[in-house]
Amino acid sequence: MSNRSGHPRSQRQQRVGELIRHSVADVFMRGELRDPDLAGVSITVTEVTVSPDLKNATAWVMPLGGDGKQVVEDALNRCASYIRGQLSRSAALKFTPRLSFQIDPSFDNAAHVDSLLSQPSVQRDLEQDPTPSEDD
Repeated sequence: MSNRSGHPRSQRQQRVGELIRHSVADVFMRGELRDPDLAGVSITVTEVTVSPDLKNATAWVMPLGGDGKQVVEDALNRCASYIRGQLSRSAALKFTPRLSFQIDPSFDNAAHVDSLLSQPSVQRDLEQDPTPSEDD
């Protein structure tokens, strides 16, 4: 499996990424973040990619409903050191990676593909009978 940069990830990177994803999601569920920009915001952690040396990790997140993406991303990056501290207490890792947060673009990409597929010209092409002609 490759990460978002297209490079293959090792099994260790995948395992550490999943461990971090669960731990960060637990921090969000407990509501321990005191940043006013995060008050009352539900955040989904879709994936965590870890660098090959396991020193840096990027958490791909999306606020529920997709509202205030940039505000949420900025607030999470302000809180990254606190979240890293919580992660060091809950995850059994030799070194706790430096965290950064980015908004996950896959939701927007999926919505764009969905809108393309619902266009009348595409619908017309999809509804045509795919029976082969005699020339095939």
